This record gives sequence, C-alpha cells and structure tokens, in this order.
Amino acid sequence: MQKFDARASLAKRRADVAAMFDGVAGRYDLMNDAMTGGLVRAWRAETLRAVDPRPGQRILDLAAGTGTSSRTFADAGALVVPADLSLGMVTEGKKRQPDLGFVNADALELPFADATFDAVTISYGLRNIEDTLAALVEMHRVTAPGGTLVVAEFSTPTWGPFRTLYREYIPRVLPALARVLSTNNPAYSYLAESINAWPDQETLAGLIREAGWRDVEWKNLSGGIVALHRAVA
Repeated sequence: MQKFDARASLAKRRADVAAMFDGVAGRYDLMNDAMTGGLVRAWRAETLRAVDPRPGQRILDLAAGTGTSSRTFADAGALVVPADLSLGMVTEGKKRQPDLGFVNADALELPFADATFDAVTISYGLRNIEDTLAALVEMHRVTAPGGTLVVAEFSTPTWGPFRTLYREYIPRVLPALARVLSTNNPAYSYLAESINAWPDQETLAGLIREAGWRDVEWKNLSGGIVALHRAVA
C-alpha cells in the first residue's frame, strides 16, 4: 500500500483551488483532450457505464467542470445536478449546457439534504479537495442507502517501468502543453504535482471504506493511469 503523500499544494485551500480553475475554465476541455491524447473520452465512457444512469435517477456530478460528463447522464434520462467549487467553471458550464441546473458547491459542505441522490460521481476532482476523507463522508451523507459512488481519478500505473516513465512524463509534459494551449501554466504545474502525489488504488479504496462506503472495488484504465472506484452506500 502506498503512503499518502500530502505534498503538491495538497494543503489545497478551497479559495485557491477555485481561483485556479476559474482561470482555466474556457480551455479546460481542450486541455483535457490534449494532455490525455484523447483518452479522456474513453475514460468518460467507462465512467458512464459504471454510473449506469437511468431515467429518473438522481445523480450528483461533483467537480463537474463545464458539464461534459453531466451531459451524458442527462441524455440517459437521469436528473443530474452538476456541481463545482469554481464559479468560473459553473458559469462556463451554463453557457455550454443551459438546460442543466449547475450549482456552485463545496464538496466539503454540500448544500443538499441527507439521502438526496441515487448516485454521486466525481471525475478528476477528488484529489483537489483539501480533505479527501471528509469529502467522501459528505458524499456518503447525501447518497440514499443502496446508492452508488463512482470516482474516476488519475492513479498509479501497474507496470513498474511504465510507472517510472509516467511519473517523469507528467511534470514535464503538462506544463509544456499549458504554455501552448493555456494562459495558466502554474495551474497545470500544480495538476501535474497533484497527480504524482495522489495515493494508489488500494490506498484510495481504504479511504472510501473508512468514509462508510461498502463493496468497494476498482477498475484500472489505460494500465492504471486512471482508476475507476465504485462503492455502495
């Protein structure tokens, strides 16, 4: 089990994280495609299958950004609430997906009653929350008994030689792409650091269990670059 390294500005003050994402909202989806070589689309499809949205199902999509993932849940007939800490992301999302009810919300203090949702999902945002365990507890609070949690997050490649290359690749390539495609290079330097500092699959599964979730499992995508964790309330 990997030790949880809390560096990489993982003293992630909420205001700082929100301001950082405000600054990249306009080109966020473009950067996601570029820095993953388009793999984010396949990962999004896997997340959709894991959530398995159905007509009338109530889904909270945390760290929803501009609502790209939320759109797929809504198209399946689910009643989705896209939520994000960044007001800039919420504003951009409302422009792109005007029919979705975006909420500017803090994952550590969700503005919803207990057992409101049938599923809660968060993609590539859990590592940016300053207290991972508290956020998972809060997600559990707003999920109905028997409801599901789906977490898509960058993780630890399973093959040793590739893992070493990957950890060297991330801090070099992300800032370089940011210099070309974004006006906020420091934001992507932070994101690179946060990916390398994030706990591995087993450690995150342990945190999810500690937060009260059961039947925790995960699926590695692209050799463990991303892990899809699923659990039941």
